Amino acid sequence: MVFIVERYITGLSGDLEQLLEPLGRVAAEMRGEGVPVHYAGSLVMAEDEAVLCRFEAPSARAVAELNRRAGVAYDRIVPAVAVSPAVGPRGA
Repeated sequence: MVFIVERYITGLSGDLEQLLEPLGRVAAEMRGEGVPVHYAGSLVMAEDEAVLCRFEAPSARAVAELNRRAGVAYDRIVPAVAVSPAVGPRGA
């Protein structure tokens, strides 16, 4: 399943890569423990002081545990559906 983790960071600035780096590392550790969880990247909306992080995991609980272990605070975990554009002839 896909989950979005919402983070609202007042005064969003600084090194976001450093803040979010532990997510990928902890996801790899958890996979080594048999939990199939993957951090798939983030969208940063500086103007709204928001960061949306995408995870693929068996449950919201696994995503919460990953974020807890990584020491990255969050506001909400929301189940989501990933939609990709259809592949077809150019211009379709």
